Amino acid sequence: MIKLHDVTIAYDRIPAVHHIKGEFKKGALSAIAGPNGAGKSTLLKAIAGILPIFEGSLEFVGVTRQEMAYLPQAAEVQRDFPINLLQLVCSGFWQVSHGFGRISNAQKEQAEAALEAVGLCGFAKRNIDSLSIGQFQRALFARVLVQDAKLILLDEPFNAIDFATTNALLQIIKQWHGEGRTIICVLHDFEQIKEHFNDCLLMAREMIGWGKPREILQPEYFMKAHFFCSDDVHHHVRKPA
Repeated sequence: MIKLHDVTIAYDRIPAVHHIKGEFKKGALSAIAGPNGAGKSTLLKAIAGILPIFEGSLEFVGVTRQEMAYLPQAAEVQRDFPINLLQLVCSGFWQVSHGFGRISNAQKEQAEAALEAVGLCGFAKRNIDSLSIGQFQRALFARVLVQDAKLILLDEPFNAIDFATTNALLQIIKQWHGEGRTIICVLHDFEQIKEHFNDCLLMAREMIGWGKPREILQPEYFMKAHFFCSDDVHHHVRKPA
């Protein structure tokens, strides 16, 4: 579904992700893994169209960015914006409503059903700044649910949330996968990746390995990944997420 042709991404013309080649297959449940500063979120944002490609190119096959849903890290979302949970979820209809335009009754019902699906039934009128981290992450998943996207990009969706919430959200991801959607998820928990995902790109600003998680997430690859992200090797490069 997505082919990466020697992709390099830079901040202020200094490369943060170097010459990534490979492809995310249609219908795959893929993880992007690596140490802190590996460029995982940087690459995901480039796929989402948030960051430009410095060199190389991305090729989308059978999908457009309009058919894509992107879930950022919860810490990146401004939570003091004066909207309630229903309005947040309904922003997932932006393709047809142009942001906070008129929402139909059918869309409201769909948004309420999405809130129920993520365990937030009865929260529709709560302001987003009143939610716990786990509740807010569930709400972001509800917004993705209503987008009905072919391609779903998730950036560290389980950060700072409890075990029960993580399991609940993993079940939603598996449901999406069962529906044939393509999912790319930035994660740092290697055991979680090996248990639940069928494809993994291990990177440290460049590609270290790409394939089945249990084959890629091995000690020899870890050592190489940490070497390439060490301050001694790349002290002059601004560290990406």
